[in-house]
Amino acid sequence: MILAGSPLLTTVLSVAAALGYASVALAQRHFGGSVVRNGLTIAWLLHAAVLASNLLGNPPTFGFAPALSVTAWLVLLVYAVESHLYPQLRARASLLALGLLSVLLAWLFPGTAYHTVKSGWLPLHWALGIASYGLIAAAVVHAWWMQRVEKSMRQTSPHPDAGMPLLAIERLTFRFVSAGFVLLTATLLAGWWFSEHLYTRAWAWDHKTVFSVLSWAVFAVLLLGRWRLGWRGRTAARMLYAGSGLLLLAYVGSRFVMEVVLHRA
Repeated sequence: MILAGSPLLTTVLSVAAALGYASVALAQRHFGGSVVRNGLTIAWLLHAAVLASNLLGNPPTFGFAPALSVTAWLVLLVYAVESHLYPQLRARASLLALGLLSVLLAWLFPGTAYHTVKSGWLPLHWALGIASYGLIAAAVVHAWWMQRVEKSMRQTSPHPDAGMPLLAIERLTFRFVSAGFVLLTATLLAGWWFSEHLYTRAWAWDHKTVFSVLSWAVFAVLLLGRWRLGWRGRTAARMLYAGSGLLLLAYVGSRFVMEVVLHRA
């Protein structure tokens, strides 16, 4: 990929992806579901091209903003698949805004250039961490969606964007939590087991590690409470939001401080 990592290419793709998300948000007011779904797919593919131009560049770049961009891309992937399985779903403006803002944020803050990869295990460690972020973020979106639908049901007014039964949304939420928990566990184990090869130092309890372990503990309690005590509704949602907030602080928060506040790689 000759132009991979080119600032001009990244800029063009970022603007195109942002305009794609904005166009979908405007189009859903005037066009049918198939047009909106196809537009969302195109915007998502442009978003993927932006990520590829950075991650496959020479050297590759990554940081807090690209991590958020990948997470948003994975959430939109989940929603795009669901919209094809459930054609009655509408593209939510909040998700489209998330995609648009994440693309522009990653363009403004492309992250750190990785001139050398210290170990062949590093890409696996990154992939596991990114995938866990994406699945947990998808769970958060579904939990928020579930609460809105549940609130509208209590008010005896059907939510206009429901599209799926409440119990189906709840099952999907906990499936995403369970899958994200498994991948987060694998990420922590990989970081511990290969720490000397990945970072040429022993396992260290830095801010990223502490927040990651705390997040893992919250998700473990949530899943245990769901299994043994049948937790659902507000209690489960609050636990999910708390664990997700800690996970966000683990990498994105620490990298934001390093890159933007301290101006360090």
